[in-house]
This record gives sequence, structure tokens and C-alpha cells, in this order.
Amino acid sequence: MPANSPSDSSILDQLSAYGHKKLVFCNDPDTGLKAIIAIHDTTLGPALGGTRMWSYSTESEALEDALRLSRGMTYKAAITGLNLGGGKGVIIGDSRKDKTETLMRSYGRFIKNLNGEFITAEEMGTNTRDMEYIRMETNYVTGVPESIGGAGNPAPFTAQGVYLGIKASVKEVFGTDMLAGRTIVVQGIGNVGEHLVALLRKENAEVLISDINQEQLTYVARKYKAKPIEADKIFTTDADVYAPCAMGATVNNKTIEKMKFAIIAGSANNQLKDEVLDSELLLKKGILFAPDYLINAGGLISCYSELTGFGKKRTVQLTENIYDATRSVIKLSKAENISTNIAANRIAEKRIADIKKIKSSY
Repeated sequence: MPANSPSDSSILDQLSAYGHKKLVFCNDPDTGLKAIIAIHDTTLGPALGGTRMWSYSTESEALEDALRLSRGMTYKAAITGLNLGGGKGVIIGDSRKDKTETLMRSYGRFIKNLNGEFITAEEMGTNTRDMEYIRMETNYVTGVPESIGGAGNPAPFTAQGVYLGIKASVKEVFGTDMLAGRTIVVQGIGNVGEHLVALLRKENAEVLISDINQEQLTYVARKYKAKPIEADKIFTTDADVYAPCAMGATVNNKTIEKMKFAIIAGSANNQLKDEVLDSELLLKKGILFAPDYLINAGGLISCYSELTGFGKKRTVQLTENIYDATRSVIKLSKAENISTNIAANRIAEKRIADIKKIKSSY
């Protein structure tokens, strides 16, 4: 993926820099909805991406998030072998205070007007109940409750993919993918993070956890016998694996300098603040980075299965492929002496280019 575009560029300049197809601004004063839908690429199929609700400090910050996240979805679908394009929605607001049925249904009507070019699912700040509200206005939504025919919360599959990505990375660095005795820092123990902690502890890994929600931190620590760690201590901690599972950009030139980890592998999107420079810094320092959009693809696979009518058995099979796909990225990275991020990008871009030869855009 190309380097980040400057935040002070014009909107059209940013669209050009990221290679986007379409950007939709949603504004409904009656419900308080302010949202952005970014459609990056539809070569492989309709753009599918979750909707994030977050208290962005500025609209420019929300736009930047939508552009980066939607582009990441294109690559995620491509490298995972799914017939989907990349898109993302962001709603500006505090999900704990501002979210209402009418706001989500209003957002659903904006999605409906895109006539299937964009399909959404839950993401940070949204849940299956919100998808149910969106479903009242449009069929272009996945991750709806199983009670009304959907696949339910995709978070367990996201966590499973990250877990497999960690094991594939540990295999490369330590010669075995056994996690017993390994120390893993999980930053962010929300929906996906908690599921990941459960999987890691089941294999007797030592798990250190951090989260801004003190109540959740205490609960997860007690339930899974994990050890809480202060946020400012994360990057100076001796651990085998750092698993960021909250907001992106925690891997940057300042944090990399402090890191003692052998591996970075987590569920957060856009973990590298600067995709080109930070991936090179990690390569030079000898820290193995498991590309986020590859190993966190389990949730997208679950949504894809819901769209295509596949059952959970097929979802599990497709998610299990993340282990071998991670190994393939690492192999290419070593063979070409390039960062794993660039290696993953090449694999994804090749599939998009190959499919583009045999069919026109969706």
C-alpha cells in the first residue's frame, strides 16, 4: 500500500493518493448522524468493511481513518482469497452516549442508497444490535444476530486468525509454534482482545494485558489469570510478542526504538504509523511483523461466509488458512529481503491485478 498521504491535502488529493473509488459523506441533523463511507476498490467484488464509531477530535482525523481502513480492507480481502472489495464506514461520535436506534437506521438508509456497492458489519464502537438496526433499512449488512439468520459477532474468528498468525510467527522465530511459556502483551482487551487472551491462556502462554477500561482490565485479568500492565510500560517490557488489539499507529519510530519484542502480531488495523518507514525500521531491528490486515481477516471471512451462505465449518476452514498465508508472507520477505508488509502487499496486489484482467469492475 502507498505511504500515508498528508492530512492537510485536499480531499480529492487524498482520494488520488490512496487510490479510492468513492467517498460518501452522511449528514442527518434529525438523528445527529455524521458519518463517512469510503469505498477503495471493487475489482474483486462489492466493498465490505465494518463501521467504526469513535469520538474523533476533528473531521479530518475521521476522514484519514476511513481512507486508511478502507484501503486495508481491499488488501485484506485480496490476500485472503475472498471475492470482495474494500470499504469502511466511520461514524463521528461517542458510542457510549451518542448511539441510538434512529442514528443507526439513518446510517442504514445511506448504505441502502449505495445499491450494494458497500456492505457493512460491526467494528470498534458498534455491535450486532447496531447491525440489526441497520438491517431494518437495508440488506447490505452482515454480522447480524444469529437469531435473525446472521452469522453473529465475527470477533471470535478475528481472534482465531490473530492467534494463528502469532503461532506462525513464533514458529519462524523460535522453531516451534508452541506458545506455552511465551510471554505475550495484549494491548486492548475488548471484544477481540478478550477472545485472544482466552486462546493464549488455553495454551499456557504468559499474558500481560493493558486497556483504558479499568473495569474490563480487572475482569479479564481475574477470569483468565492474566497480568495487568500499565500502558506506559508496554514498550519497555521484556516479552516475546506484542499484540496490539485497539487503535492503530502504536508501532512508530518512537515505540520501535524502545521495543524488546521478537514479534508484533495483533488485531488492530493500521498498526504502523508510517507503513514504509516503520516496516523498514522493524526489519532492520529484527522484529518480525505479522501484517495486520492478513492475520485479522477472520472477521471478514465470517462476514463473507454470511453473504455467501457458507456455514461456520467453512468459516473455520478459511480462517485456518491464515497460518499458512502468514508463513508464505514471511518466506517471501526473507527471499527478497523486504519487509513483511511489502511482501504481503505484493501478494495482494498481484491477485487484484490478475482478476482485473478477467473481469471489469463490479
